[in-house]
Amino acid sequence: MAVDSIHYISNMAKILNWNKLHKIIKDKKLLIFRPKDISCIFGVSEVAARFFVYRHSKNRMLLRLKKDQKGSLYALADSLPSQYLIANKIYEPSYISFDTALSHHGIIPESIYSITSATVKATRNFTVANISYKYFRVKKEVYTGYKLIKYRDNTVLMADPEKALADYLYFIALNKRGMHYERMSMKNINRRKLMQYIHLYRYPKMLELFKELYANRRNSTRIY
Repeated sequence: MAVDSIHYISNMAKILNWNKLHKIIKDKKLLIFRPKDISCIFGVSEVAARFFVYRHSKNRMLLRLKKDQKGSLYALADSLPSQYLIANKIYEPSYISFDTALSHHGIIPESIYSITSATVKATRNFTVANISYKYFRVKKEVYTGYKLIKYRDNTVLMADPEKALADYLYFIALNKRGMHYERMSMKNINRRKLMQYIHLYRYPKMLELFKELYANRRNSTRIY
């Protein structure tokens, strides 16, 4: 190996120090990052940064969340961000909706073991740290009804209760989902707001589901 190459590797090893990186990431609260972020922080080439994060993902000090052409996404293995933030970041643009948002807002009592989101991109599934992340495509006209909320010290994009339910009813109307939940609490649902979101879809079958939902609620029967 040439002397210059040895010096270069030695210098990179001194600059790209794991303890220093760990502290900087913690201090900056850079919960999810790409090699180019490391390149900017330390003033090294992206090639050196990519090799550095790759090496530390192999020794399990970093967790690779997603591999893509922009440069893989990573997080510190000892302080992973919330699953909701991971969901927002590994497939953008997207917001938490459907089952996950319904559970978060207390509309359904069941625990949800996969994270469901709405996106304007193609429907996709990912698995990160044994957790399934599911993304369902909605039309651009209805890509609304979400806001930033605080969740486990993270700021994430989450559907309003009414929008999460509207998204869910849309896929039931398309026969792509079923109404799987026996108990659905409507106390946190603004009926007028739900209707406004439903009208965005311009899909008549959703109105039928809306009427059935409230009819069953009045009769105190199951909603499916």
